[in-house]
Amino acid sequence: MPELLPTAAAALVVLLFAAALALMASGDLRAAAFCFLGASLIIYFRETYLLDD
Repeated sequence: MPELLPTAAAALVVLLFAAALALMASGDLRAAAFCFLGASLIIYFRETYLLDD
């Protein structure tokens, strides 16, 4: 069974990317950039701290 926290982080990244794409399409580029930044940080923390080697 997959671990809960890394799986939830991956799901949050997918949601942030979807929100960022929707915001870009609507023209709100600043909010889209923050969504992309947040997704990037979550990916970094997931790969660095949440996954076991």
